[in-house]
Amino acid sequence: MTEPLMPMATGVWLVDNTSLSFTQIAKFCGLHELEVQGIADEQVAVNIVGLDPVANGQLTWAEIERCQNDEKAELQLVKDEVPAKTRSGGAKYTPVSKRQDKPDAIAWLLRHHPELTDAQISKLVGTTKPTITAIRERSHWNMSNIKPVDPVLLGLCRQTELDAAVQKAAPRREETAAETAEADAPAEEAPEQEAQE
Repeated sequence: MTEPLMPMATGVWLVDNTSLSFTQIAKFCGLHELEVQGIADEQVAVNIVGLDPVANGQLTWAEIERCQNDEKAELQLVKDEVPAKTRSGGAKYTPVSKRQDKPDAIAWLLRHHPELTDAQISKLVGTTKPTITAIRERSHWNMSNIKPVDPVLLGLCRQTELDAAVQKAAPRREETAAETAEADAPAEEAPEQEAQE
């Protein structure tokens, strides 16, 4: 069950304005029963102003009365007719303190996973394709200070995201390895043929 907005303030309001049990309030607000008891005893959340869940449209008085009459009933949040918009893809925010680590992460990905496309690296690290190209060509303005570091250790992406990208690019790695093997094979056979002639 999702919690109401500002659960502690909602708990304060429910303790002050209803006869719900501590268990019911705790379950609804996602608090521990002892926290709710502390609110009632004015030991916890002393300076928090109560937030009315009825005025916010999170509860109805009918729901509160139903639960006041039945101690075993649990409060249910009112479902929004318009669901909350979840974040979908797009560029992710990188804290300022971690932005200087991006070139190190790109260098690590280029060294250890050359099969990844620029788009995949860009999505993992949150960078631009010109930056990736500059590091690949060793023309980045700060190239002398770039040291390859795992982007997971730097906190720029999750291990699961990296694994998924590598797995998606695995067929490309096999193709690249096969092409490299084919390119090396004729070059090795040529000197042997010249020696026989």
